[in-house]
Amino acid sequence: MTTKKSDDQDRVVIKKYANRRLYNTATSSYVTLDHLSQMVKDNTDFVVYDAKTGEDITRPVLTQIIVEEENKGQNLLPISFLRQLIGFYGDSLQGLVPSYLEQAMRSFAHNQEQMREYMQGTMQGIFPFGQFEEMNKQNMALFEQTMKMFSPFLQEEADKANASAEAAKNGKPAKNDASLDDLKSQLEAMQAQLNSLVNNKASK
Repeated sequence: MTTKKSDDQDRVVIKKYANRRLYNTATSSYVTLDHLSQMVKDNTDFVVYDAKTGEDITRPVLTQIIVEEENKGQNLLPISFLRQLIGFYGDSLQGLVPSYLEQAMRSFAHNQEQMREYMQGTMQGIFPFGQFEEMNKQNMALFEQTMKMFSPFLQEEADKANASAEAAKNGKPAKNDASLDDLKSQLEAMQAQLNSLVNNKASK
């Protein structure tokens, strides 16, 4: 069982009771998932505990917020991505996926202000496609470097992939690792979705 930590003084503590009600100890008031969602958007750090057991249930509550947002029609997660993500549960690369996704989102967030400026530029009929494409290439390179840093296994697989490509040129059969291909496909899907969003904005 996970209990409260000493660093909770720097975070808002939310208690969840058996009746599923959420209580904000900082404001001494009951809140909803919508309130917690807004707190996330406002960069307000919080932790959620089961009022009875003291267990940290922040992860399932955040997951529930995502489910609620998706049900409202604000779909951010493509079906293909969800299928791939589910497929990694129990996979040998399961331990790598959280760090990979976290780094990918950090990189995306790092450039979000620049992306917003680009999007605003489309409203004025001006869009610096060259700069945006270059930023995407930099992100892709960062993702690949991150993957290599996370595990020596990935570096070995990358070497195998290069060897396979070379073998294919020489007419020799080569085997591809399905898990690594899935990671690459996931990254390509994210990139395609971002490019699609940009193209839609630019065409308006």
